Amino acid sequence: MNKKGVSPVIATVLLIGIVIALGVIVFFWFSSFTQEAITKFNGENIQLVCNDVQFQASYSSGGDLAFSNSGNVPIFSFNVQIQGAAGSFTTQDIKNLISNWPSSGLRTGGVFSGNIASKINGATQIVLIPVLRGTVSNGDQKSFICPDQYGYKVSVI
Repeated sequence: MNKKGVSPVIATVLLIGIVIALGVIVFFWFSSFTQEAITKFNGENIQLVCNDVQFQASYSSGGDLAFSNSGNVPIFSFNVQIQGAAGSFTTQDIKNLISNWPSSGLRTGGVFSGNIASKINGATQIVLIPVLRGTVSNGDQKSFICPDQYGYKVSVI
């Protein structure tokens, strides 16, 4: 009888290699489900800071959109949902609508006004959703868009 097979040492090494490869794949798969934590104000999760954002906005008949930050959280930017008469909407960054938006955002107690009439033709309402800036674990700055529930509705009719 002439039987050939894989030696037990090689079989063990192959099994260990397969287990390690599967473990690495599962680790990276699970890590894709978690977001990198963005913090603000001495380590507070930025998602919780959205509760503290307070601002007002108004739209004038001349097309000027005015903002005032009445809270104690600086607002880096806004996502603007432009809602049309048919119920459709598009979302744009405020920097695309107002060219002179401050690069550092709207500080606490800050006010700003800019004309957006030419950019929102046919809109019935806009919703301003705050974008905050926080710090990630390696010290870099990263933007965080607050959930839609923190949006501020402004009629543009």
